[in-house]
Amino acid sequence: MDLEKYRQLALQKQGEHRKFLATLKKKAPKNLDKIVQEVHQEVFAEIDCTECANCCKTLGPLFTEADITRIAKVFRMKLPVFEDMYLRVDEDGDKVFQSMPCPFLGGDNLCSIYDVRPKACREFPHTDRKKIYQINHLTIKNTLTCPAAYLFVEKLKDRV
Repeated sequence: MDLEKYRQLALQKQGEHRKFLATLKKKAPKNLDKIVQEVHQEVFAEIDCTECANCCKTLGPLFTEADITRIAKVFRMKLPVFEDMYLRVDEDGDKVFQSMPCPFLGGDNLCSIYDVRPKACREFPHTDRKKIYQINHLTIKNTLTCPAAYLFVEKLKDRV
């Protein structure tokens, strides 16, 4: 997968994407949530995340307390030990990885903690959520990192 090609396309179309998503905020079709689900499923039938894993290599997820508790339990680690080993508090006061890429990402682009991965990882790139127009800024940002997010916006544009 040519990540740089997708990034360049996303950069070129940022203005167009921003305008399109803004129109959804103003006058979303009644069945937008249904269309979003269909487009999301279409995109992920085409895109294999394990060929890319750019999110796991470059974007650190925010860890909720529930995430930390769940993952530490799998490793049979006390919470402070897990946090000291893997996490830091960022400038916004959020708990994130000390460094990237994700320490749980294997050389095969598979996640070694997939079944218990953080909520932020499970939900990324957020292209299947209801009222997608509420996260326009995030969607635009994600198109720069995630080829699936870019394709999602492109296909959604054609559908709406």
